[in-house]
Amino acid sequence: MNNPIGGNLHKVLCGGALGLYHMAYREWGDPQNPKVLVCVHGLTRNSLDFERLAQSLSTHYRVIAPDVVGRGESDWLIDPMGYNTFTYAADMITLVAKLGVEQVDWLGTSMGGLIGMMLAGQPKSPIRRMILNDVGPTLSLEALKRIVGYVGEPYEFADVAAARRYVRLIFTPFALQTESDWDALIDSTLKPTASGGMRFNYDRHINKPLQQALLGQDINLWPIYDRIQCPTLLIRGGLSDLLSVETAAEMCRRGPKATLKVVENVGHAPMFMSADQIALVRDFLELA
Repeated sequence: MNNPIGGNLHKVLCGGALGLYHMAYREWGDPQNPKVLVCVHGLTRNSLDFERLAQSLSTHYRVIAPDVVGRGESDWLIDPMGYNTFTYAADMITLVAKLGVEQVDWLGTSMGGLIGMMLAGQPKSPIRRMILNDVGPTLSLEALKRIVGYVGEPYEFADVAAARRYVRLIFTPFALQTESDWDALIDSTLKPTASGGMRFNYDRHINKPLQQALLGQDINLWPIYDRIQCPTLLIRGGLSDLLSVETAAEMCRRGPKATLKVVENVGHAPMFMSADQIALVRDFLELA
């Protein structure tokens, strides 16, 4: 089976009355395999975050990882206020329809987990089993402010070495284990500019709706979470500042009564680049 580095890149047309755009997605494994795992990244990340996980699972699954609109190889929105979970959830339903399957398993990191919860909590949801990576119905506002604070500022770097150092600094909580891990993450995070420098691999305006949301009340998605019925695995970084110990414990008591696994000495969020983290996913999907 041909699984090139980065998978096979495809695009699907999404959108509606406010405009049309292409969402890119990567595919690993047999395209005829009815067992599909959809992996969705966090706020500023992209589909390449799941390269190692996808390579590991591709003998059992058709692994699909989209670049959520505004990131990676996907188009950017004309109106940045469209960068919200309602848009993203609708795009994922379009993607599932394109894949030609009725059910998928879901792995969502941070923002990708919020999208998964929105879909899994709906009647007729296509999600069969779900993995939530370091995200829950209640999110730490301080952590959200930290994350939103580095989106778009700085955005471009004339000095390539400085760009790479900055990426490593802001993603220190990932606690990657090897220099090879860091190189892979940094390479997928940055894109070259016409002037010979580097920029982040996303639209710098993806944080506009979040900036407004953080001026309001605490985020509360418990009504959605409580409607979820599919088997759910919750993975928490032991040092996470986004998903609290208390919220994680409550998620095990309510809704789908998630099974909790903690990745020690990692903050927000585990990146599934190491064998021990990949094993958590394989075990839940019964591939061990």
